Amino acid sequence: MFLTKDENNLTNEYLQQGYVIRPAADQEALIWLQNKFVALIGDTLNVKQKTTNEEILNLIHENVPVSELNDFRMEIIRSFNSIEGIREAYFKIARPYLEILVGNELAMQLRVNLSIQIPGDVSSLLPVHADTWSGDSPFEVVVWLPLVDCYGSKAMYILPPNESEKLSQDFITRAGKSSEDLFQSIKNEVKWLDVKYGEVMVFNQALPHGNRINEESETRWSMNCRFKGVFTPYGDKKIGEFFEPITLRAASKTGMAYKHPKTS
Repeated sequence: MFLTKDENNLTNEYLQQGYVIRPAADQEALIWLQNKFVALIGDTLNVKQKTTNEEILNLIHENVPVSELNDFRMEIIRSFNSIEGIREAYFKIARPYLEILVGNELAMQLRVNLSIQIPGDVSSLLPVHADTWSGDSPFEVVVWLPLVDCYGSKAMYILPPNESEKLSQDFITRAGKSSEDLFQSIKNEVKWLDVKYGEVMVFNQALPHGNRINEESETRWSMNCRFKGVFTPYGDKKIGEFFEPITLRAASKTGMAYKHPKTS
């Protein structure tokens, strides 16, 4: 493989761990995104900023009760996905890592998702799963972006590749009758991922992952969005319906438009 030393290092780390965590490649884009969220919170809750962005986000549970959390989250998601430039800014934050791990002709999810997990909330749990189990392509990666420091139970976990392979070989025995049974069978093998604000993570969504009850004193805010190579196989989520090409190169454009001369 004709990869540079840095490309090989990132590739090997991803293959061995199932994820890589790096500084956001475009810090200005990250700051712009966080500012947009705080502005939307102010508009939605009709409050003015009186403190730092991190304090507003970390302590949002003081202003939004659990009973109103899902409606609040959906309103924020709808609003920020309608802002021009959101997806481009998100892409810039992870672009160099995606181009090494996935390729430079990429398709991106049409909408960026948001997770808000307030302390003690049992309604926002994401049970252990692999996205491929529900029809996603194994050629996809997830770019996971925290808007606050995510650590301990405020973060997410992933089952490393070696342990995931062992699980696959003995899945029927270890899966039990529920996702909780499955988690209990792997809880000592999962890796909890600490990702600070200012960093971005790219992870293999074919590996089992999820979260648990947030037992920290702060609320988790994290964004996620899927990317894949335009010409790699698609699962149930198709191009044009779920994905959109974002970095098609000239040769691909001319190749797709090419027609043989008429000879008769």
